Amino acid sequence: MSKVLVTGGSGFLGGHCILAALAAGHEVRATLRNLDKESDVRSTLAAAGADTTPGLTFHAADLGSDEGWAEAAAGCDHVLHTASPFPPVQPANPDELIVPAREGTLRVLRAARQAGVKRVVLTSSFAAVGYGSAPAGHVHTEADWTPIEAPNQPYILSKVVAERAAWDFVTASGAPELSVVNPTGIFGPVLGPQLSASVQIVKGLLDGAFPPELPDMWFGVVDVRDVADLHLRAMVEPCAAGERFIAVSGEPLSLLGVATLLREHLGEAAVKVPRRAASAPAAAHPRRSSSDKARRRLGWQPRAPEEAILATAQSLVRLNLLEPSR
Repeated sequence: MSKVLVTGGSGFLGGHCILAALAAGHEVRATLRNLDKESDVRSTLAAAGADTTPGLTFHAADLGSDEGWAEAAAGCDHVLHTASPFPPVQPANPDELIVPAREGTLRVLRAARQAGVKRVVLTSSFAAVGYGSAPAGHVHTEADWTPIEAPNQPYILSKVVAERAAWDFVTASGAPELSVVNPTGIFGPVLGPQLSASVQIVKGLLDGAFPPELPDMWFGVVDVRDVADLHLRAMVEPCAAGERFIAVSGEPLSLLGVATLLREHLGEAAVKVPRRAASAPAAAHPRRSSSDKARRRLGWQPRAPEEAILATAQSLVRLNLLEPSR
């Protein structure tokens, strides 16, 4: 089997990509910004069932610096580039987020080309697909792009700019091959206490951090285990080279729908979850998208969105990551 470099080895998706690659028999090298985290990451992966002793190594590399990337990519056959900056608050200056996202992606691609890596699978986002001016009811596909000139949040723009820069790079250089995965909101079982923005939604509902009347908020859902699986399929399938793949498991869920699901299945753990929506719903329509391309071309079969939500909540309970009841 091949040697796979996974960037962002301590992240939610990065951790699950490591688990999936090891389970498939690949040798894995993962990057961390600081190797002081290696012991904790190994322990977290081992607790999730991974045998990390023979097939997993770590390398220090930061997306903000050229240092370490050539060594990290050396000898690797494939790269799963899952690392990307995601700030707790949107910066006032969009370039504070856009520039690191673009330059970090290009650093990884340059190192991959120098090392003779066959294919890079880039984790982009539905943010790079579905935040244009599509009419109500439009189902987004991989042919859609969020316009760079649209007045969107810096995070959304950073995903568009970084992905376009990646495509421009491989078009100009001819190597390495590139596949892109564009997930909607990623949920599913957490591995440790560092939680993604999507998982924070479920945690916030269970912790009682939302107002009693929930806003009219909708989002696409996909399980992190299925996103990791899609990365591996995009890594090895010949037909995936030069292609984008939206990762979504069904129709969008509303925040109220997620809250109702949690109350129905989590028992006492869901006593703080709000029960009703705001009386004045927002005018925005849910952004719909299709994963038909990944299903047809790569044989991808994701879990139902409800299963992903419940797996998120159950893992938060199991790992004691919820706020204690008062």
